[in-house]
Amino acid sequence: MAHIAIPIPSTPGKQEIEIEVSINGQKQQLHYRIELFYWDECDVPVIDRAECIRHMLQQYDQDWTLYYIGSPTQKFVPITFVKRDDLHIQQKLMTGK
Repeated sequence: MAHIAIPIPSTPGKQEIEIEVSINGQKQQLHYRIELFYWDECDVPVIDRAECIRHMLQQYDQDWTLYYIGSPTQKFVPITFVKRDDLHIQQKLMTGK
């Protein structure tokens, strides 16, 4: 799938992003969510941060699916989600089916 980079202003907390695109005359609306997960909010004792991310994602809203895990800092990791239904639309556009 081709990618277009769009700068998103960095603000604390959850960011809801709606994008309407037109590809070959076909309009699609896509919904993304970027959320910062703070290491000190991890509920379980963990050996590494990957285990903490896995645990946090297990409890996440099931209407959203993991899209991208950003570069972690010492305090948090930014994670991008896409609406589950929108992911199916993206896959159909990509495969032409």
